[in-house]
Amino acid sequence: MNKEGSFKGIFIVMIISLMIAFFWESISWIRNGAHAILNPTAGVLLDWNLTMGMLVIVLFIAILMTLIQKYATDQKTLREMKKEQKVLQGEIKEAREHPEKMMELQKKQFAFLPRMMKMSMRPMVYTAIPLILFFRWFMDYFDVLGNVKFFGFLSWFWFYLLGSIIFSSILRKIFKVV
Repeated sequence: MNKEGSFKGIFIVMIISLMIAFFWESISWIRNGAHAILNPTAGVLLDWNLTMGMLVIVLFIAILMTLIQKYATDQKTLREMKKEQKVLQGEIKEAREHPEKMMELQKKQFAFLPRMMKMSMRPMVYTAIPLILFFRWFMDYFDVLGNVKFFGFLSWFWFYLLGSIIFSSILRKIFKVV
């Protein structure tokens, strides 16, 4: 499997994701399909206990995203590229007195960006559409409940975002994901 990734696939997935988000209300089979899958699974967890259910959902999504990140990218190449970038950063710091050499090293460093970006964004091809469906379902679910606040001040979105950041950073260390 080619783990390099391409911007073409990412672009196509992003267009489809935007279409799903845009047509959520007008094309009923999109919304009804997501509700048919998520109401008896994630909905049951949230109905059981809103905070704990949301924590379980966020943890599950973070695990899934981390595993996809790990296995859909070439971790060895990414590690090597990050090491090379650290070396280049050190050389750039040392070359501050020599603008010509510094520019040459910065050009070298910028040459890494497109390749690293392609490789790092590859998992988006697998996760963007399910995440859009999940977020739209969350919007519907919490809209019915009204103005729900987690811990008295966090909306569902901020609770998800903060929980995802915390869980993902822990999981990335556990699974050794670059």
